[in-house]
Amino acid sequence: MEPRESWAALAAGGVAGVCVDLILFPLDTVKTRLQSPQGFWKAGGFRGIYAGVPSTAIGSFPNAYDSKLKLSLGEEVTLKVTCPIQLGQNSIISTFPSTAAAFFITYENVKSVLPHGSASYLTPVTHMVAASFGEVVACLIRVPSEVVKQRAQVSPSASTFRILTHTLYHEGIQGLYRGYKSTVLREIPFSLVQFPLWEALKDLWSWKQGHVVDSWQSAVCGAFAGGFAAAVTTPLDVAKTRIMLAKAGSATASGNVLAALGGIWRTQGLSGLFAGVVPRMAAISLGGFIFLGTYEKTRELLL
Repeated sequence: MEPRESWAALAAGGVAGVCVDLILFPLDTVKTRLQSPQGFWKAGGFRGIYAGVPSTAIGSFPNAYDSKLKLSLGEEVTLKVTCPIQLGQNSIISTFPSTAAAFFITYENVKSVLPHGSASYLTPVTHMVAASFGEVVACLIRVPSEVVKQRAQVSPSASTFRILTHTLYHEGIQGLYRGYKSTVLREIPFSLVQFPLWEALKDLWSWKQGHVVDSWQSAVCGAFAGGFAAAVTTPLDVAKTRIMLAKAGSATASGNVLAALGGIWRTQGLSGLFAGVVPRMAAISLGGFIFLGTYEKTRELLL
């Protein structure tokens, strides 16, 4: 893969990440609160689902906080900090672009080094392997942000910085990587479905119309692929959410995905395993449209 192509993948992934993050965060907040063990309303309901994003986008002003932090997952801790960030959604404003960029530069580079045989049945395998590598790398950035973000989503009165400090103080750096395995186990199956399906839909559409798909057509394919992948991997997403929100030291916090799924099944049944499936599908379908369409268009402009 040429250096220029690598930089294009990096930049296009970052631009696509910013677009999705700013537009779709409220749906992600609703989904997380639906999956929270506290229940939707106790986790905040519709309160504060988008607060702080505009100020982060244009440059926040520092605010002093001197209050008690009481999270669902831990003890009370009194902190006094000066922080430009007010809610959990801000924690991913800066990290999601880098996560997306990390994914796509890995995805494109792995695709370029894998053998390109003439057999068409090998093409989906190439996309699956490349997407899996991309997710493993991206999760190194995504998971700490996701831990802080989800804890803030269910504690809307707490600032991101206070939650980050609380996590580091009580759990150390490993607290920020709680749920890494469950996140990877969610993201790899998701990508194994989404990316081969996205590439296959683009190839089919290109064949039908006799030329390569435009960026908007790629976006439509991304919406269908993302929505389908979101639906079938929702139980893994619920397990990941429960692990990240679990009280430190509890059995769920150990990160055993099968145990988490079993516990949800016993207490809430099928509805618990698919909690938040509608906002998850809506967010990822729309996200797939914006993200993959923006990625393709930006990459075209840069190459």
